[in-house]
Amino acid sequence: MFRSRRYRVDNEQLVLVLTIGLVGVVIVLSSTVTFCVSGLFILGMFVISALLIRAHHRELMGSALPVDEVRTPELAQLVEGCELKLQPGPVETYVVDKDVMNAYTFGLGNPKALVLYAPLTQVMTPGELQFIIGHEMGHVALGHTWLNTIVGGLAGIPAPFGAAVVLYAAFRWWNRMCEFSADRAGLLACGDLNLAVSALVKLAAPEIRNQYDFERVLAALDAQDDAVSNRIAEAFQTHPMLIRRIDRLREYAQTEEYRALQMGVNRNVGEDRPVQATSAPAPTEAPPSAPVEQPAPTESDIPPEERWPWLKKRE
Repeated sequence: MFRSRRYRVDNEQLVLVLTIGLVGVVIVLSSTVTFCVSGLFILGMFVISALLIRAHHRELMGSALPVDEVRTPELAQLVEGCELKLQPGPVETYVVDKDVMNAYTFGLGNPKALVLYAPLTQVMTPGELQFIIGHEMGHVALGHTWLNTIVGGLAGIPAPFGAAVVLYAAFRWWNRMCEFSADRAGLLACGDLNLAVSALVKLAAPEIRNQYDFERVLAALDAQDDAVSNRIAEAFQTHPMLIRRIDRLREYAQTEEYRALQMGVNRNVGEDRPVQATSAPAPTEAPPSAPVEQPAPTESDIPPEERWPWLKKRE
């Protein structure tokens, strides 16, 4: 079974080390009283996080719908395929009936919990859902789920205002690097750059119903990167601007590393066909005298209107 974590972005672990290092510097430069308070604060954050996670899990067990082959067979099949591809470790998936376009993971021990909000299953196509599920499983596989609890506690230690702002910004910087890594996992799970981009755009505008709306929303997302105020605000956000995520995925999809990893994870589910460059797939030719055998269409071969039902015109 192929298992790799090479899709982690290059600077993610460096940013994590720098964040932890900044915490250490703040503690060392603080007074003895602050040092003691910091230690107690961090310990308290761990205890509180563990208790909240346990309570949240109990709440999910009582109100959310567990994803399994009996109650949600189609969704369970998608989850199983993503697990086979990414090998994230023990994960339990739930669907929450709330009007939110979001998904997240939590947990310090195993199994981790992966939560999908119901609108995702109504708006996304199966391939787009694979990207969303794969993204969250990427967080689990790369350790973001439990590290987020620990590093968040470290970044919140009592400190002078200036140092606190720096720690907060550093922690958010690491959060954004984690999102880039998880997006790569989502791409590996769905295996189609178009589906990955479509899923990200739908997170911002789930109401789009035609190609014009899709292009309009994509252009609006692209323009957000031009405003200096948006770039400054991004420094204190957990997620990068969507257009940055889309651009990073487009760049990554052109690399040899991506194609090698995609072939590896595809073999986990019995797919051995080579992965072509997304910008210009190589055509295949057969001898004139030999009959050409047409392969079964994949999701990327199907016209956009069939892959993305929301592109179809309403009657």
